[in-house]
Amino acid sequence: MAEAGTPTPTAERPAAPAFVRELDVLVRARYPLLYLVSWEEQRVDAILADLAKGHGKELLQWSVTTGLRRVESARGPGEEGPREPVETLQAVGKLAEPALVVLKDFHPFLGDPAVVRALRELAHALKSTYTTVILLSPTLSIPPELEKEISVLDVPLPSARELLELLREIVGVVRRNNKAQVHLTVPEAEQLVKAAQGLTLSEAENAFAKAIAADGKLDREDILLVLDEKRQVIRKAGLLEYYPTEERLQDVGGLDSLKGWLSRRTAAFGQAARAFGLPEPKGLLLLGVQGCGKSLTAKAIAATWKLPLLRLDMGRIFSGLVGSSEENLRRAIRVAEGVAPAVLWVDEIEKALSGSASSGQSDGGVTARVFGALLTWLQEKTAPVFVVATANRIDLLPPELMRKGRFDEIFFIDLPALAERQEIFGIHVARRGRRPEGYDLPRLARLAEGYSGAEIEQAVISALYDAFAEQGELTQAHLEKAVRESVPLAATMREEIARLRAWSRTRTRPASSRAPEEVPVLPAARPSPPAP
Repeated sequence: MAEAGTPTPTAERPAAPAFVRELDVLVRARYPLLYLVSWEEQRVDAILADLAKGHGKELLQWSVTTGLRRVESARGPGEEGPREPVETLQAVGKLAEPALVVLKDFHPFLGDPAVVRALRELAHALKSTYTTVILLSPTLSIPPELEKEISVLDVPLPSARELLELLREIVGVVRRNNKAQVHLTVPEAEQLVKAAQGLTLSEAENAFAKAIAADGKLDREDILLVLDEKRQVIRKAGLLEYYPTEERLQDVGGLDSLKGWLSRRTAAFGQAARAFGLPEPKGLLLLGVQGCGKSLTAKAIAATWKLPLLRLDMGRIFSGLVGSSEENLRRAIRVAEGVAPAVLWVDEIEKALSGSASSGQSDGGVTARVFGALLTWLQEKTAPVFVVATANRIDLLPPELMRKGRFDEIFFIDLPALAERQEIFGIHVARRGRRPEGYDLPRLARLAEGYSGAEIEQAVISALYDAFAEQGELTQAHLEKAVRESVPLAATMREEIARLRAWSRTRTRPASSRAPEEVPVLPAARPSPPAP
């Protein structure tokens, strides 16, 4: 395949992002006070410089360290102005020429009544001028007195097009200086850009530089290195956990119907899918028996699609402070959308949302409000966040969650059938350095009737412990002994699993095309399978 020295996107985006267009409209409409929320000062500085030039206005900046000064223009840089907030606002009110005035990190001073009063007076005075004051800060902090005076805009993270331009610049510099080799096809360049989405331009530049410095080249293997940089972004937020994506769909035994469904959507996050008219996949709700691969599947999806895997712990969302639980959910959603495309794993969702119906009496309605906010986001989200929600207790799930439109599909993961158990035994034996061909896997599969995938894994581990204690190699006898000594959960919860299966027949899609056996009786009441 040809290399992508200057990769180009398959579908061009509008020249001016929606954020820039909206900001331009507000300036033309003579809004006196704007509040831009962003970490990227340099990127916003460039946007505002172009905006000021387009409107024929002077551009002034203030910070507590440099004071108020004119950014270099046709008149040249101005003298340093006042540093004190109140004096600065008074000086802005006396400007004779139309201007954009950027106040950087001004939010700590909004706790001072004098500053708040001066800003309100300035807002009224500017309504008859062509000057706009822009507060630029990474956090949003507005006192009640200013809520009606200020318009807030969230500065979006760099688009795929901006990141692609950055990648092209870096590739050009690297090739001119012969400092590294670049082996990227156009699809691989798009994957690298997709991996960098959710980072600031500075973070993306650092990630690309790190990938080059690691081995002296830039290729498809660096996609994982760039994804790893997102871990820092997620870790700082504190509400989501970043999981390394090491599992593969091949590591999940059985579930052929679910795997087929996922494989048909592997390329669904690319530009080709958008050009074809496809929306991004929304997500899956995985229901079923404990230990049958729901969590493993969530990890494997992220690894197969080369997307970061984020785990949403609903326990971290609920907090003791009034109103903070709802805000925590909004923050978690912002982080997930910020690093999108990504897979968001909500494990055992029923435990967090089971009390939503009685929330008004038990917790003042907090659970109901959080649940409502989550449902709205699942229904209306446009960011490419693929949600994988898992649940064991279907009776605890609110019916609203099951409605079509929240998820693309609802799959039921049952106990593995005979052929699937044989496959799972082979996976776990091979994972621990043994050749599956050296064991009678069909006999083990028959012996392990009613076992879940997790129970089969633990049986293999138990057999390994026995072999290690005997200072010998793992044998068929060790494996059979471990299986016979275990009592599967399906045997002790026979009625519950039968009820789960009956419920799922008309409400969900089976994850496997193989029909499972009847729920077994206790192992002590059934004979061992005959030897082949």
